[in-house]
Amino acid sequence: MKAAHRLFRGILLVFAWMSILLALGCWAYRFEWCYYRNRESIDAAAVRYQVPAKLIAAVIWQETRFNSQCRGNAGEMGFMQIMPASAMEWAKVEHITDFNPSSLFDPGTNILAGTWYLGRAIKRWSNQSDPLPYALAEYNAGRSNAIRWNRANPQNSQEFTSVISYPSTRTYVKKVLRNYRAFGQPWKRWGKE
Repeated sequence: MKAAHRLFRGILLVFAWMSILLALGCWAYRFEWCYYRNRESIDAAAVRYQVPAKLIAAVIWQETRFNSQCRGNAGEMGFMQIMPASAMEWAKVEHITDFNPSSLFDPGTNILAGTWYLGRAIKRWSNQSDPLPYALAEYNAGRSNAIRWNRANPQNSQEFTSVISYPSTRTYVKKVLRNYRAFGQPWKRWGKE
């Protein structure tokens, strides 16, 4: 009887560990799966606005975990959490006369508007050796804050990141960059959030 009980507990323990490993594996590849499902829109926006597709995916992941129906506390909408005013700016530049902010819940539209906004920020900071931390800070906290932090005259992007006075923005920049650089290598990314 004891041997059967021990065998049952052993089988149960193996099953529990297998379940945990399967769940972790699914979580680890969720980013890649979400990226794959939206790859056509992401790749089109990447080409159009000259922003790396992996960076777009990393921003979407950090903003909403690929939830197209997200709405932020300040009115941000969709995948990339775009403000309606920023989206209207994008629509004007793209000559879209009948733009409605509710279309930001459409992943394709949101990715285009968000990538345009991010690409514009990257171009603004192109004089830096690594413009991405500056652009991501601007994307998250606004241009005026990014300019204010840059007035501290950081010598490089790491110093810039350290002078970001909003802890949430500093964390945001670090996480997006980490995920961008580790994209396609989940063992370097997952479990470090």
